[in-house]
This record gives sequence, C-alpha cells and structure tokens, in this order.
Amino acid sequence: MPEVTLPDGSLKKFDKPVTVAEIAASIGAGLAKAALAGKVNDKLVDTSYTVEQDATVAIVTDKSPEALEVIRHSTAHLLAQAVKQLFPSAQVTIGPVIENGFYYDFAFGRSFTPEDLTRIEEKMHELAAKDFTVTREVISRNDAISFFRKIGEEYKAKIIEAIPENEVLSIYKQDDFVDLCRGPHVPNTGRLKAFKLTKLAGAYWRGDSNNEMLQRIYGTAWTDKKSLDEYLKNLEEAEKRDHRKIGKNLDLFHMQEEAPGMIFWHPNGWVIYQEIKKYISEKLACNGYAEISTPQVVDLELWKKSGHWDMFGEEMFTVEADKRHYALKPMSCPCHVQVFKQGLRSYRDLPIRFAEFGCCHRNELSGAMHGLMRVRQMVQDDAHIFCMEDQIEDESTRFIKLILEVYQDFGFDNVIVKLATRPDKRMGSDELWDHAENALAESLRRSGITFELKPKEGAFYGPKVEFHLKDCIGRTWQCGTLQLDYSIPARLEAYYIAEDSSKKIPVMLHRAILGSLERFIGILIEQYAGKFPVWLAPTQASVMNITEKQTQYALDVTTFLKKQGVRAKSDLRNEKIGFKIREHTLQCVPYLLVVGDREVETRTVSVRTQQGLDLGVFSLEKCNELIQQAVMRRGRTELGGKEN
Repeated sequence: MPEVTLPDGSLKKFDKPVTVAEIAASIGAGLAKAALAGKVNDKLVDTSYTVEQDATVAIVTDKSPEALEVIRHSTAHLLAQAVKQLFPSAQVTIGPVIENGFYYDFAFGRSFTPEDLTRIEEKMHELAAKDFTVTREVISRNDAISFFRKIGEEYKAKIIEAIPENEVLSIYKQDDFVDLCRGPHVPNTGRLKAFKLTKLAGAYWRGDSNNEMLQRIYGTAWTDKKSLDEYLKNLEEAEKRDHRKIGKNLDLFHMQEEAPGMIFWHPNGWVIYQEIKKYISEKLACNGYAEISTPQVVDLELWKKSGHWDMFGEEMFTVEADKRHYALKPMSCPCHVQVFKQGLRSYRDLPIRFAEFGCCHRNELSGAMHGLMRVRQMVQDDAHIFCMEDQIEDESTRFIKLILEVYQDFGFDNVIVKLATRPDKRMGSDELWDHAENALAESLRRSGITFELKPKEGAFYGPKVEFHLKDCIGRTWQCGTLQLDYSIPARLEAYYIAEDSSKKIPVMLHRAILGSLERFIGILIEQYAGKFPVWLAPTQASVMNITEKQTQYALDVTTFLKKQGVRAKSDLRNEKIGFKIREHTLQCVPYLLVVGDREVETRTVSVRTQQGLDLGVFSLEKCNELIQQAVMRRGRTELGGKEN
C-alpha cells in the first residue's frame, strides 16, 4: 500500500491505491478544493491520477509555479471546444502552451474574423461556467486513429499516424468535446476564469510552407483576473511600443517583399546603428580586442568541416560558382579560426581576442520573421577569444564584467543570467562537456552572479551563458551569450605552440554582447518607446525660429552645435512655434531650442525638453555643455531633472 511523502517531509500512509485528489482531501478540504493538478515523483499529473506505490507527492494549486501551464493547456482545449460548437465543420489540429498563453490551430473553410473571436471568447466563458468535469482515458494508437477519423478530425488522425505504434496515448473529454492530449488538465472547466483571446494569425500545417495554411487563434490565461488585467495592460503598452510602428513614425527603417527579412535603413535609423557600432568598437578596443573582417561567402567544405553544415545546414543559404558550392555565413566562428591559423601562434600570444561586426544570413521561415526582431540578414557583434585552459575563467569573468557595463550604458540594470548545458545533438565527449560547463559556472560564481540552469539548451559545440534583459514593462529579451568550445578549433586544426614546444588546441570562447544589431535596436526602440537617450537620438537638438526675422540666427546656432558634434537641425518653416514644438516633441527630439528677438539680441537660446520641461535661457556654450553632458551619461541620462 502506498506511502506518500509530502513536500514538507511528512508521510501519509494509505491502505489502498489513492488519487491525487484523495490525497489533497486527506490533508484538508481547502486544499482539495484548490487542487488543480499534482506532482508525483516530480511528474505533473491530473488530480484523478492514481498513486499505487510509494511516491513523493505535491498538490498543485494556483499558487504553484506549475499552475499556469495546467491552466493554459486546459484553456486551449476550452478554445477548441468553443470553436467546434460555433463552427462544427472546423477541424482541430494542435494547441500548445506558449509563453504567456496558448494557441490552437484550426482548418476552416473561411477566415475567422475579429467578430468571430469575440463570439468564441463569449462561448468559452459560457462553457467554463457550466463546470464540466474533465476526464482522461488511455487509448490505443489504432483505436485513436479510428475514433478521430470517425468524428471527421482528419488532422488529429494524421498526427496520431506519425506517433510510434507502442506509444501510450490518452484522450481528454469535457462534455461533448474530445481531444488527443498528454495532459494534465484542470479537474473541471469552472477552474478557468481569467482568459482572453488576443489575435488571429496564419500557420502552415506542421510548420511546412509546402503544406496548407491553417488559422491560429492566440490567447492568454492566468490564475486570476488581476494577473490577467495586468498582463493585458502590459500588452497594450507593448502595442504602443511596437518597434515597427515607431520605426515608421520616426522614419528609421522599412522592409519590403523584394528583400524578405532584410532591413532598409533610413538616415535616422542609420545614425542609431552607427552610434551603437562606434560605442561597441570603443569598448572592444579598451578591452583588448582586435577588429577583423571576414568573407560572407565561403566554400561549403569549411562549413562541413566545422560541423555547421550537419547541425545548421537547413538554415544556410547556398550558392554555386565556378563549379564549387558556397554558403553565406550564418555566423563568423570558422572564419575567425582561419585568421587565428595564419602564422605560428605561441602560448605567449594568448589570449587572442578577435571581434567582427559580421554580416550573417540565416534562412528563417517566412512565418517566423518579425520586424527587426527576427531577420534573414543580420550583423552580429561577434567575437572569439582563443585562450589556454588556465585562462578560461579569467577571460569569462572579464567578459561578464564588460557585458554588464555595456547593458548599464543602455539603461538595462535588470539582467537575468542562464547557463545552457549540453544538448542531445552535440559534438565532443562527455568529459569535455563536464569541464566546459564547470568552467562557465565557476566564472559566474566568481562574478557574484546568480544564474538559472537551462538543461539541454547549449550550442552543439559547447555550453553557453545567456544574458536576458528585462525591459521597462517586464518582458525579457535574450541578447548576449558566452559559449565555451573545444570542438571547432580541433575540427579546423587550429593549434598553438605550448611552453613545452608541443602543439596544443586552443580553447575558443564565442561571445556576443548585443546578439545582432538589428534585433538589439528593435529592443531599444520598444524599451525607450522611440524616446532615445541623447547619445542615440538621431536628432539631438532642433533649433526653431519664432518668425522669419530670426532665420539667420537659427542657422548660426545650428552650425555652432554641429561643429561641436551635436546632431542639430533647423526648423525654419513659416509655422506657429507651438506647432513646431509639438511636432518635434512627437519626433522624440531630446532638446527643443527656440530663438526669438530676445535670444538674437543676447546670443542665447530658450531650451525645452521633449517631456515639456522649460529649462530656461542658455548661452550657446552652456547649451552645448548641457547636451554633451547628457551624451556622456548615455543610458543613465537625466534630461533637465526628468528621466529620458
């Protein structure tokens, strides 16, 4: 008879097999009522799951970390049930949990509309209120295929046909709705109260563009209405900050079908791009990096030798010329090894740090591309450190210090660090992976950094540290990485002469701070909502005359500031000054300089900020000093006493 160990270490003995729900009831009526699911020997299960042998058991309630996964999974089924009731001819396919919510793909004869979305959500609330019991049944593969074909769900049948014959399958039922699923789910639909359908999209069957297009309905679900409302508020704020909209309003960049997944930078956007690139170059120079440049098109044999073709081939663009096959580089690592191999390297030369703003190409699926955030052509702030074993921790610690300094200069103080360990598909021995993982973990500890583990999510050649930035509305973005690699230098026959005159393979640290300039700029646009700090603003100061009489002086002020390195522009249009101020405020210009008759006489300017703060009258020299000081403060900028 089972003996159950609870999270607090206490034991409960039962004289017969017992369900998770019964275990909860034996602890207390309140817990039984709150139970959403259970964890048996760390496996997430339904409350109806029967414990037959000794086990560790935890009851999952809406306070548990696992609650959202169960709720969102169950809400996806509720969505499918509502769609089937409203549109009986629609076929269901898959409906997984994703970050902050869920989606479900449907095959239907016409496109769903926003009005349909409203009806579906209303039906979901109606079904949830009926508090249907959710039950699980085990079914054989063949019976499952027959069942779903019989009820007209051909896509479900196709999914099951791709599952191995010996796989144990389960179906979940709630009222008249049945779906194939591993579970677990909430015990009844009444537990689903805080949800919202968010958008419609297209999605190819099985993610293959050669297959038919399905319709995807996205939604979000939370444990309570307060959490839902907070998320929706942040979602609304995120919509306002959408980098594609702001990019168009501020004339930063555009994209078009003739170059899918590639960016046309406009003058304003290119200023930001160049400022970031210049800043990173300065940081690299101060930290002992030598900048290099390597080809974009390289013989396919190099990519095969490095291992990238086997692991990454589907995402690489290839071309043919002179009866040879080439690939556009998806990353710079093998090319940097080629630079390292030129000439004889000694242990005295190490560490060697090569950096490149490398233009890379990756054949992302068209449906996966998203503005600046996911593109086919990108420039990475890529760098590789070639070092000896005893230099790994010092170099890693040094890089960690550098990356945190850079993020602070961009205004990101909240950095989440994760260590991704060996994936199933990888190169190198377990012994090498043990050593590499331990070295990175120790570097993080030496830097005083708390980190999370991400099992099986390292690169194919080595473990990696990921640096995730948390923005002002709580979203996280993975940007920087530090990866330790023993494999690629060995595969590409790189070596140095050790102190004992033997040939040794260097350790290679792959590292990036921004990730890609395109994506990082997209993140910055949304973080700042287009209101860039002064050092990044495309136009740092707009000089505006009140009447035509001040035209020449306005031009003189602009020329003076430009000579001091300020990105200044004149607005001499025959418009009211209030109109000009409003327009330049909407264009997110940090400093608005107004000149009238008084300013001409005193050789001064009246200074306002984009937040509407009137700073008063400044001499040209003091105005320049004000702007230069704001530039030097970078992401920590305060503009006239207000945060920028």
